Formats: sequence, C-alpha cells, structure tokens
Amino acid sequence: MIRAAVISDTHGLLREEVVRHIADCDVIIHGGDINKPEIVRQLQEMAPLHVVRGNNDKEWAEELPLYLEFQLEECRIFLVHNRKDVPRELGDVDMVIFGHSHKYFEQCIDGRLWLNPGSCGRRRFDQEISFAVVTVDGRKVNVEKIVAAQERTK
Repeated sequence: MIRAAVISDTHGLLREEVVRHIADCDVIIHGGDINKPEIVRQLQEMAPLHVVRGNNDKEWAEELPLYLEFQLEECRIFLVHNRKDVPRELGDVDMVIFGHSHKYFEQCIDGRLWLNPGSCGRRRFDQEISFAVVTVDGRKVNVEKIVAAQERTK
C-alpha cells in the first residue's frame, strides 16, 4: 500500500498544513505551477517526487517534463498540468492527475479516475485551498480530499 500526497498549483507557497500531511505520505505528486525551484527541492527532501511543469513555471523549470507516466503499485498514472493537454488515447492508464484550474475535481470517466487536487498554494478568487491524499493498494485507489484552513495568505 502506498500513500501519495497529490498537490498542484502551489505558486511559490508551500503551506504548513500541506507539509504536515505530506510527512505521512510515501510519495508526492505535483501537478505543476510550482513557481520556485526551492519548492521542488523541499518536496524532494520529504519523499520521492513526481512533478510536471505548469504554464507559470518558466526558465528554471525547463528540465521538468510537460507530462509524466508512472505507476504506483499496479495503478498506472498519467500526470499533466492542464487537462486540455491529455491525449485522446491513454492506453491502459488507470488514473489521470492534472491541475491548472485551481478547482478540485474527482470523477470516474469510462473506468478511469480523473483527479485535480485543486490549488494548495496562493489563494485565487476566494477558491478553497485543497489537495488530496491518495491511497493505492494494488489497483484499488482511495482518494481523500483535504481542504486547508480558510486563512488568507497574501
């Protein structure tokens, strides 16, 4: 069994509440718009990291992939920042993780789980601050949505 912290759109801010949840996870998945290389380094020190480049990740992030395919246990995952960049044909992918919209989304479509953990960085337009913890056991996936405290960060 693997516990994965699924975050996106941190935009240069790694909140303490997020860090506390990540501490209990075996792996971190970041859906892009990191904005600062220090965030990548900090996450890599906490757990193995799967990360893609977002539209706001500029020159410093040129080495980061635009999409990533990997596996946790028996679950095959496709990771990309913007859902519009997901290819039509995903083959045997079990789960698609994306970010960009800052809005939490979790839905099974044609037998495949689609997950956007929302944004857990800087608040945008009074949207909630959210992320997810995903537990993978073989091919079985359980998603726990986590909504951060409603404090304002400028």
